[in-house]
Amino acid sequence: MRGRLGALAGWSLVEALPGLWLGLALARAVDDGFAAGRPGTGLAWLGVLGLAWVVGAFGARQVVLVVAGIVEPFRERLLDRLVRGALRTGGTAAVARVNLQVELARDALAAVISVIRAFVFGVLAVLAGLAALAPGLLVLIVPPLLLGLGLFAASLPALARRHRAYLLADERTTEAVTTVVGGLRDITAAGAESRVEADLDAHIGAQARAGFRLARTTGARTIALALGGWAPVVLVLLAAPRLEPGVVLGALAYVTQSLVPALGSLVENLGASAVRLSVALSRVLEAAPPEPPPVLPEPGRDGSVRLRGVRFAYGPHAAPVLDGFDLDLREGEHLAVVGPSGIGKSTLASLVTGLLKPDAGHVRVGGARADLLDPAWRTLAPQDAYVFKGSLRENLAYFGTGPVREAARALGAEELLDRLGDEVDPARLSPAERQLLVLVRTYLSPARIVVLDEATCHLDPAAEARAEEAFAARGGTLIVIAHRLSSALRAQRVLVMDGTGVALGTHAELLAGSPLYADLVGRWTPAEIS
Repeated sequence: MRGRLGALAGWSLVEALPGLWLGLALARAVDDGFAAGRPGTGLAWLGVLGLAWVVGAFGARQVVLVVAGIVEPFRERLLDRLVRGALRTGGTAAVARVNLQVELARDALAAVISVIRAFVFGVLAVLAGLAALAPGLLVLIVPPLLLGLGLFAASLPALARRHRAYLLADERTTEAVTTVVGGLRDITAAGAESRVEADLDAHIGAQARAGFRLARTTGARTIALALGGWAPVVLVLLAAPRLEPGVVLGALAYVTQSLVPALGSLVENLGASAVRLSVALSRVLEAAPPEPPPVLPEPGRDGSVRLRGVRFAYGPHAAPVLDGFDLDLREGEHLAVVGPSGIGKSTLASLVTGLLKPDAGHVRVGGARADLLDPAWRTLAPQDAYVFKGSLRENLAYFGTGPVREAARALGAEELLDRLGDEVDPARLSPAERQLLVLVRTYLSPARIVVLDEATCHLDPAAEARAEEAFAARGGTLIVIAHRLSSALRAQRVLVMDGTGVALGTHAELLAGSPLYADLVGRWTPAEIS
């Protein structure tokens, strides 16, 4: 960050060169050139000014790039925190809503940086130019400028409070209108038009009052601009009879072309942009509270899984998917999970991998809370295979690097990788090919606990068997949400989930002692058993 700030200061100095040379070049062009009968000298000074504009334009281009280099990482950190918070809390609906606040924060930060930078370097250029042109004029410029800045600084807290109040009122009005538009049919059917109209009228009235209060406060900005920017113009004109024409022209150019625009931009934009930044940041931070630091597994920590009294429901009024659920898995164990659709198998997978937090009870992975554990320790391969458009390396090294050819050979994906080459286009891959790529990516990850949530459902039985056997031989704990009975036959133990209860044991034990499992096996089709 220090390097970027240094680059910003350096390129801002380059951008400020025209402001530095403006008045001096005009004064010399008039007094030493055109007024003295030497047009060549006058044109030479104007040429120097033109060259300064060219150099300044290049500096302005670089300033934009440097500001982007500061603002974009800021935006990415906010988005990262927002998405991590949504994944941690399950509040993914908030991502789309608060993403707008992230963009507003990014734009507001860029505006604050640009306004302050332009003012500081613009004023420095004016003062340096005046010192070189006619040092005595500084006493006519600096005191009014300081008075104007003082007045603006004094009004800034009230301006910020009222601007914030207006933005919040605007948000509430927008939210209320959006809700009404989405429910027009229900409002009409319930005969609630008058009630809704009164509610909207209250929101609009509150926003209008906030706007009027803001407008009254902004009057201080006009006074600050008049005092700090235009009063020096009057003072220079009053002193004009004692000055050379070129000096008067140069001083007025400095004030009107550099000082007034810089001060005007500051008083017009700083308060609004700073308040927008504050409001947007508060919205993002409220939606995504700080994430606890991840728990790094200690050397030698095993890949055990332990659930005790776990209860989870998708919403405060929804029936629990899991209630009082217990499970123990040893390091290196291979478990298959079977049961009808919608019974909670994928919910269990998300709880084990820390994507969901239980409403009650606890989930321990390697002895640590699953939702706080370092993501490198456990990974989930879902049924929907997420393959990205880009290089093969980017797709496979998403979680970590490793011997790609060895992983491909173990999973039977060598032919697919050879055919793909360097670039991957998901649109040209079949569902089975996408799943195979994701399996290679998962195999290469450093995770000690791997959950395959029907991640092989599009593979043929032979390819599925090869993939599960490869993961079982890979080391670590393996949990397979079974798509076929053959997955249960390969596992060391089987967990049967059903609305009437759960059962856990080997395939043979469950067939002999669990009517629930025996009934499920009897309902499996030949294709699912193969």
